[in-house]
Amino acid sequence: MPFTVITLKNTPNSLRGDLSKWMQEIATGVYVGNFNSKIREELWKRVVDSSGVGEATLSYRDRNEIGYNFETHNTKREVIDFEGIPLVLIRSERKEPSQSQYGFSKASKYHKAKKFSKPKTNEKNISLVVLDIETDGLDEKTNKIIEIGALKTDTKEEFHKLIKIDSKLPEKIIELTGIRDEDLKNGEDIVTALKELKEFIGDRDIVGYGVKFDIKFINRNLKVNNLERLTNKSWDLLDFVKREKTFLENYKLETVLKSYGIDEKVPHRALKDVKLINELSTKVNKFQEFLKKDR
Repeated sequence: MPFTVITLKNTPNSLRGDLSKWMQEIATGVYVGNFNSKIREELWKRVVDSSGVGEATLSYRDRNEIGYNFETHNTKREVIDFEGIPLVLIRSERKEPSQSQYGFSKASKYHKAKKFSKPKTNEKNISLVVLDIETDGLDEKTNKIIEIGALKTDTKEEFHKLIKIDSKLPEKIIELTGIRDEDLKNGEDIVTALKELKEFIGDRDIVGYGVKFDIKFINRNLKVNNLERLTNKSWDLLDFVKREKTFLENYKLETVLKSYGIDEKVPHRALKDVKLINELSTKVNKFQEFLKKDR
């Protein structure tokens, strides 16, 4: 069976404990084991679903030209395919030249002095994008995105698209969302919608509830359409809620909303859900504390 290595960084302790049941931890956050491909895929899915804001990598033996393959999650290193050979693309943040390299004009000095003469304030202009999607099933490899919703937290600008698909919706999805086949006939092409979504998000961090599911679906669709994956930082409210509300009956969105005093039914429509998730984000204390520390 192929030799497998998984590395974790800044992931929940519960995931590390879970992984140690299947693999041997030979160094902090480094796990090794031998699995067939089916078990390896299930383990990696569990890692991706449970890693929170942490980073993870998977390396395993493969029958390609270099003899191995790898996957990454929440890292600046992205796996790309180059004529059948997996390569690592390292995304770095471009830094603008500092003004000190060039000196300051008189106008610049004036505005700089004016800026620092103002009293200090603890207020921070935090700009995030709240994201949610609806799909016709739970498997990103076989199911399709049918609706995308997003909201900028500072400007309240909204993004909403119904997505055209070439198959009929399952009855349970129609019952859950109220979306019907005729609603999608005039929907947006998935490629166009994803390009517009990426432009809408820009370089902002992404927030959602169970957002790892949404990003997994989106990145799968970007990949199969030869588009660059979303690499923005993402924050899952579910992780913060679990740390803050440890004794809830369950962590379904509707249950969580009620526990924070938001007595609303979850419509399972992307943009409406986004607005509820945005309201929830303002009430989750651990998330708000995290934002203040992170910025």
